[in-house]
Amino acid sequence: MRLLHTSDWHLGRAFHRVNMLGAQAEFIGHLVATVRERAVDAVVVSGDVYDRAVPPLVAVELFDDALHRLAELGVPTVMISGNHDSARRLGVGAGLIDRAGIHLRTDPAAVGTPVVLADDHGDVAFYGLPYLEPALVKDEFAVPKAAHEAVLAAAMDRVRADLAGRATGTRSVVLAHAFVTGGEASDSERDITVGGVAAVPAGVFAGVDYVALGHLHGCQRISDRVRYSGSPLAYSFSEADHRKSMWLVDLDAEGSVTAERLDCPVPRPLARLRGTLEELLEDPALSHHEDAWVEATLTDGVRPADPMARIAARFPHTLSLVFAPDRAPDDPAVSYARRLAGRSDQQIAEDFVAHVRGAGPDDREAEVLRDAFDAVRADDAVREVAR
Repeated sequence: MRLLHTSDWHLGRAFHRVNMLGAQAEFIGHLVATVRERAVDAVVVSGDVYDRAVPPLVAVELFDDALHRLAELGVPTVMISGNHDSARRLGVGAGLIDRAGIHLRTDPAAVGTPVVLADDHGDVAFYGLPYLEPALVKDEFAVPKAAHEAVLAAAMDRVRADLAGRATGTRSVVLAHAFVTGGEASDSERDITVGGVAAVPAGVFAGVDYVALGHLHGCQRISDRVRYSGSPLAYSFSEADHRKSMWLVDLDAEGSVTAERLDCPVPRPLARLRGTLEELLEDPALSHHEDAWVEATLTDGVRPADPMARIAARFPHTLSLVFAPDRAPDDPAVSYARRLAGRSDQQIAEDFVAHVRGAGPDDREAEVLRDAFDAVRADDAVREVAR
């Protein structure tokens, strides 16, 4: 069976205020053409279809168009909700849409009930694990503590139990939206840390033939059987070096996996440039970036006059201008934002405690802070679901 694995469409999202709807529509067209031209048997979409719980109407219309075009090809599509989606909204009408071969899996309680497709070698069971917010699904999976690994392990226990009751030789595919250990993150993914931990080990998914992951925006291979497709478009300058693609996966009669990486259309390349304003304006080696979307980081000791207008004269698609003079990290002139760059909310809070009283929090106090941040995250998740 030939699968096309994609995820993290983030329909409705902009790139530094640039409307990406046209590029997203071009990707959908590319996806449909690939399904037709490469004789794909099933499409799997591993979450974050939309960029937010209540997407704009134009994003909903594009999603609707994608579903119609896939249904017209007669190629089954299995799709889960991600942490950016409202599972309840995305799942509306799932029972009816099933009849068109579009299988939306957004209910955590149904993780052990697969979509079963068949080829010449027998059945392939597709198990959809939507994003499992630990605070919201802890009771459903009867786990003692709200943690990513605990709820995913419990969900996979249900998958393996169902698979064990099926005919010998049934192959299996799991769709999941999670941060798996070994994956490389980028700036455009929403933090899903719970209890100080965001990642889960790949061993949680043992016992299935292929795991189609979503959440991380870089296409990557955790193992031959566990892969991220990544997002089809770049959504932050941290993805400037990404090669945006999908996985074309062949699952043979024995469940062995071979995969080919298929490139996605690039609306405009990204470039991260760093140097003094004069260096960026005069360096001939930068000429191939003049048509790119540019993030320019200026290292001048003193902020130059009219920097954006001058940069844009050479790089007209400059979207981000950062002023970061080359200074030692402990220089008092270093900006507050630069001092906090790369630090988690937990670390910033602990640093504040140390600053106020002269010593950082002990283990018990650190746990209290961790629980407080987790409670805020859980409350935000509940509010999004309720919208």
